[in-house]
Amino acid sequence: MNLLKTLTAGLLLSLGCVCGAVAQEEPSATFNEYRDNVVIVLDASGSMSRRMRGSGVQKMEAAKAALKSVLRKVPPTTHIGLLVFSAKDLRNDWVYPLGPRDEMRLLEAIDRPMPNSGTPLGKYIKMGADRLLEARAQQYGYGTYRLLIVTDGDANDPDLVDRYTPEVLARGIIVDVIGVDMKTDHTLASMAHSYRRANDPDSLEKAIREVFAELSSDADAFSMKEAFELIDPLPVKCAAAALQALSVSGNRPIGENAQSPKPPSPPAPTSAVDKNQKPSRSPNLLLPGVVFLLILLVISRKMFRR
Repeated sequence: MNLLKTLTAGLLLSLGCVCGAVAQEEPSATFNEYRDNVVIVLDASGSMSRRMRGSGVQKMEAAKAALKSVLRKVPPTTHIGLLVFSAKDLRNDWVYPLGPRDEMRLLEAIDRPMPNSGTPLGKYIKMGADRLLEARAQQYGYGTYRLLIVTDGDANDPDLVDRYTPEVLARGIIVDVIGVDMKTDHTLASMAHSYRRANDPDSLEKAIREVFAELSSDADAFSMKEAFELIDPLPVKCAAAALQALSVSGNRPIGENAQSPKPPSPPAPTSAVDKNQKPSRSPNLLLPGVVFLLILLVISRKMFRR
């Protein structure tokens, strides 16, 4: 136990140093800059045309009704993206690109998907996460970044799900999964930050509402305690895989190898240096450090509990 306390203290000290560096290098956020970002990955495979047990309501229709009910009430600081896979006759899988909520366009987009074919979930986890990483780079890391997966079946590409999910977690993206009227829990249930069962239309709307209720519109509300609580539920195996994925962390697309570092440029002559020039910022290097320390702490806590 003393060893755990020592390790914890060391990690918190290191985390404080990293966060201090961020505070020195980055300008303070304003509420105009801070946004919650949620990409919804919606399953439109053929099985979503089936009726939910005990209700007679089609799974896809229940999902559409729940999304419309909840998304009508999200605050303007929440940016929404709707990414749909396997739908019939869709020109663009991004039926609603990640951005501010335009209620008329959003509700129209939700109504568009019609169930059709398979479940290439791994491919769309990457697509949704990559878009969130782009948004995070554009917003200088301010705000929250969440992937909400609404599905009723396991993936046709489980190798991609197993490959990409730890990388998504390692990059600090929150992953929520809702299993729509499934006989058993989805394989992502043990990998995501949260998993909710939805066996009828009411529980489906409740699950989506709970995910959006967890969003914060206060840039200063994310405490150290909350950070640990966010990662702690992850199984040791998944947390370890996420830890390994940190070698390609930051805002690079999911599945992309880390680039070889460029050799440092020779220092400029003293006379040519602008005294007013500010040092370059590297938030993409600091963010992985924070996530690394948090995950390492959680793994150590879980190991000591055994």
